[in-house]
Amino acid sequence: MALPFSASADFAADKDAGQPCGHLRDDFRCSIHDRLRQSGFAGCTVFDCFGAGQKVSQVTFEGTSWREAPGTARRMYSVFPVMRQLHELLWYLAEALALDAARPVHAELAEALAATERLTLRSAGELEKVDVEAERVRVNTLLLRVSELVRAGRAGKDHRGADLIGARLSGADLRAASLRGAYLIGADLRGADLRQADLIGADLRGADLSGADLDGALFLTQPQIDSASGDGATRLPAALTRPAHWSAPQERPSRTRARGGGRARGAGRRR
Repeated sequence: MALPFSASADFAADKDAGQPCGHLRDDFRCSIHDRLRQSGFAGCTVFDCFGAGQKVSQVTFEGTSWREAPGTARRMYSVFPVMRQLHELLWYLAEALALDAARPVHAELAEALAATERLTLRSAGELEKVDVEAERVRVNTLLLRVSELVRAGRAGKDHRGADLIGARLSGADLRAASLRGAYLIGADLRGADLRQADLIGADLRGADLSGADLDGALFLTQPQIDSASGDGATRLPAALTRPAHWSAPQERPSRTRARGGGRARGAGRRR
C-alpha cells in the first residue's frame, strides 16, 4: 500500500503510493508471492523494510490497520518511509558493533544505536517531523570511521560513488576497497576478491557474483545480494542467505535499461 513503483525491468505495472497492489489479498498476503520473479515483480523479491513495517503497524499504530481505521492510512504511509530509514540505520549500527576492529568506537556506536531506537518509538506525529537526512549523516560519520578501522593497513581502491555499470571486473582485486554508493549494475564480478570491501549502498542489481569472495564484506545487506546473481562458489558473509534464484541464469540489464528502472520510486542510495 504505502510505496509506489513504476513499470520497469523490476515491476510489471505502475502503482501509486497509498494504492493497493493488484496482488494484495484480503488477509494482507501476496497472491503471487511464490512466483513474483516469473510474474515480472523481481523488485518485490529484493525489497526489505528491515522490520519497519512491523514496527509501524504493531508499535506506532498498536496493531490498528488501515482497513480497520481508514483514517489512519495517510499518517501511516507518511511514517513508514521514515521508519524504514531508521531501521536501516539500526541494521548498520548493529553490524558495526559486532566488529572487533571497531572497538575504539563501540561506545559511540552503542549510543547512536540507542538514540536511533528511541526515535523509532516516538508517536506518529513526532516521527513525521524527524530529520532523517540529519540522522543518516550523523550515523554515516560513525560508519565511515568503522570502515576505516576495519580496512586499516590494507585499504584498497577508492570507488566511492563510481559508475561501474557493466564493468568487466572478473577476478579483480577489490579487497578492502571502498565501493560506497557505487553503481555496479550488471557488472562482471566473477571471481572478484571483495573481502572487507565497504559495500554500503552499492547497487548490485544484475551484477554477476559467481565465484566472488565477499567474506567479511562491510555493510552488505540481503536486498543487495538478492538483486545480484551468483552461484554455489560465491562466498557470503555468515549473516546473509544464498538466494534461491541464483541457480537459474539471469539476463544482465543493459546500461540504458538499468539506469531507467528497478527501484521503487523515491528510493535513494546510500553513500
